[in-house]
Amino acid sequence: MIHRTVVPCLCALVSLAVTAISAGAEITVEKSPGGAVVKIDGEPFTEYLVDFQGTPILWPVIGPTGQPMTRWYPMADKEGERQDHPHHRSIWFNHGDVNGLSFWHKETIKHREFVKLQSKPEPLIVTRNDWVAADGAKQCEDERTIGFGCDGRNRWIDYDIVVTAIDKPVTFADTKEGSFGIRVAATMKVDANLGGRIVNSEGLTDKDAWGKPAPWVDYHGPVEGQTVGVAILNHPTSFRFPTPWHVRTYGLFAANPFGLGDFAGSKEVDGSVTLRGGESLVLRYRILLHKGDEKEGEVAKAFAAYAKLPK
Repeated sequence: MIHRTVVPCLCALVSLAVTAISAGAEITVEKSPGGAVVKIDGEPFTEYLVDFQGTPILWPVIGPTGQPMTRWYPMADKEGERQDHPHHRSIWFNHGDVNGLSFWHKETIKHREFVKLQSKPEPLIVTRNDWVAADGAKQCEDERTIGFGCDGRNRWIDYDIVVTAIDKPVTFADTKEGSFGIRVAATMKVDANLGGRIVNSEGLTDKDAWGKPAPWVDYHGPVEGQTVGVAILNHPTSFRFPTPWHVRTYGLFAANPFGLGDFAGSKEVDGSVTLRGGESLVLRYRILLHKGDEKEGEVAKAFAAYAKLPK
């Protein structure tokens, strides 16, 4: 749909145990030195960092068992964790070719302002951000509305992202290197050979799920001896639903609606999108954090409920 390395207090957050939550749990959003901290019944859930190595991220991300569900590196060191792909930063959003510039690897998305930080009537973080080249030239801007929820079994994070061209066109080019990404905990990845699996809504698994369009994908595996899962659900009103997935057995998990040619391995397919000045596109995702595999986590049922949410 198109329309006209300093991380303060984070290790302390991760070290706190998260208590069991009920359907009546209180979720709060509070300003922090690095951005904004989200808590469930007073215990840490996640922190929105306005700038980690040039892009806003969420880290840490504490799941329903009380354990972090995204990789520590590069935000912090963890013994035994492989240190690769430093541009994979917990939960983030950018793209590998925007007007010829790679925001996936090195260009800066600069936090401009918090539009809203609120706990009630619903917990929300709303931000505005500028996509800036190395010479300071602004390429485009985005507004992110991030909501948080829990129901006693699962936790979730909703992202509604509006990307807008400003006074000149902006092209999101066809590349697999993007866009809405998660790097799962190291023990969850398929390549760890500890039981990690990738499963999509069409029944494709592991390497077969790469590049394929699907309404949802689940990535599950063990964390501290318990099987947990991260699913990303793509809302039907999101641009190019159902999105293709840049999901890898080494732990990268990303929704990418722009890399159609790269995924197809064909130069005859072009997923590039150019927005003229003032035009926007809308991306909508829900991150579902659950216990067990996709069946125990009832991911299909969760997608059906999420798909009914209005624009």
